[in-house]
Amino acid sequence: MGNGPGCDAAPRTAPPDAGRPVSSPSARHNAQRRNRCFVSTQQTGPAAPHSIRPRAGSPARHGAPPLPHVSGISPLPVDLATMLDALPVGVALLDTDCSIRLMNRALETLTGFTTAEVRGIPCRHALRASICLHRCPLRRPLTTASGVTVATASGAHYDMIDDGELPPAQEGDILNRHRRRIPVRMSMSPLRDADGRVVGWLHAVEDLTLVRELEEKTAKGEAFGPLVGRSVAMERVFQALPAVAQNDGPLLVTGETGTGKDTLAEAVHKASSRAREPFVKASLSSLPEFLAESELFGHRKGAFPGAEENKPGRFRLAQGGTLYLTEIGDLPLSIQGRLLAFLDEGVIYPVGATEPVACDVRLVVATNRDPEQLVAEGRLREDLFRRLSAVRLHLPPLRDRGEDIEFLLNHFMGHFAARMKKTVRGCSGKALRTLLDYPFPGNVRELRNIAEYAVTLCHGETVMPAHLPAYLFQAKAEARRAERERRAGRGIPGEPDASGAPGDAQGSAQAAADMAEPLARASVSDLERRLIADALQRTGNRRGEAAELLGWGRSTLWRKMKQYGMC
Repeated sequence: MGNGPGCDAAPRTAPPDAGRPVSSPSARHNAQRRNRCFVSTQQTGPAAPHSIRPRAGSPARHGAPPLPHVSGISPLPVDLATMLDALPVGVALLDTDCSIRLMNRALETLTGFTTAEVRGIPCRHALRASICLHRCPLRRPLTTASGVTVATASGAHYDMIDDGELPPAQEGDILNRHRRRIPVRMSMSPLRDADGRVVGWLHAVEDLTLVRELEEKTAKGEAFGPLVGRSVAMERVFQALPAVAQNDGPLLVTGETGTGKDTLAEAVHKASSRAREPFVKASLSSLPEFLAESELFGHRKGAFPGAEENKPGRFRLAQGGTLYLTEIGDLPLSIQGRLLAFLDEGVIYPVGATEPVACDVRLVVATNRDPEQLVAEGRLREDLFRRLSAVRLHLPPLRDRGEDIEFLLNHFMGHFAARMKKTVRGCSGKALRTLLDYPFPGNVRELRNIAEYAVTLCHGETVMPAHLPAYLFQAKAEARRAERERRAGRGIPGEPDASGAPGDAQGSAQAAADMAEPLARASVSDLERRLIADALQRTGNRRGEAAELLGWGRSTLWRKMKQYGMC
């Protein structure tokens, strides 16, 4: 590379010997001078010799030499700088003396310097990397045959390392133009000429800022905002999230109702390169097909009766950002086909439009059902499913995250206690055991509602069993009854009896789910009213005992009963 002849600027026209097979020493030497650092060909079998010629007639960014065309390998010549600019990581091309020849746009953004500002200076002066403080990783101290380091008053002399001594990827920090320290991972690869000689280096620099932030948040149980957990199942999700967030393709999120799919989708958006752009959520399953189509893709004025003006639609509202669609299996198949067209072509057709509209949006979709089953039932297009499932995340149910229950409970109670200005600090042993024994058919959302319910009713520092919803104890009683009947030989839990009816354990689990569903939808006032009614029923309508059972004073119970019209 360097500043020598043949590397100063991109050739404007093809040289006389362009396209000639590189066979004679003189031709190979000329090709090396024009294309060194960018060409390395190898013939591994009987084939026609490859011809090498630089791309003629196209200016290169920053005066960088264009990528040569290798016949039989690259049918379309590509400008080298343009190709490097498409990479998501920073890349620098270095001369043999480690001075910078070219930086791609990602590295310019990372360092704050342009190629024009740093061309020709040592890369350690532009990157100011911590691993280069003592010596360049590509250099070794020059020694004599007896192993003595050659040095002068100004320090040791250095020689370039051999290819076999190339260091592995190293992590450290760089200092950007504004003196901000940025964690990075750096790796080197040699660039060779046609004879295999190292004539330069490819220096890749990956920004690890997001990875470091996520590692710190995960250690504190705060990864991705409200999406928290310490279980092995959630740890796998957290480990995959950084890479998923940086992938700009479509994402499929699966998981039962209440596992946190909406939270995950928004967390992925906030951790992506689109974080500063809109995050738009669309729940269209309850809309008629024509309204869902208009809501999603927009419409033109006069497209249908009542369309009195242009409407942008959710795709246009999410321009540059992320569009999140809930319950993809509930969308009409015709709309699913238009989603597939968007993924293939990057354009949408608003209702009533005759021309396509380009749209730059990352699509994230979710379902609480098995997508393969949706395909089998004909509710999800198989071709769309294949496109969406290239990148897929599954959120495990809370029953598979047993070690997360207490952690999440404390997390939610702390949140609600702070919001309600209370001093609730935890649960009693009995209350905690009740929760740990519960299957949580409503998953994390249900646990969050239980925590809000308990903190609302608790006026001390410890949540007692009386502060928990009554259905938890009913579900526990059902499970105990089923266990007693099983031991008495009345049936095997979860299997049909002689009549084909479900066993008691299965019925009790369904009963728990039926009781949990209203809680997931109820407001705090509804839950409080229900708890008061339950306490009065358990105490024979004796308000003093009911207040004691609830952990309230009599006046508090009386005030709330008046508030809810219960007296």
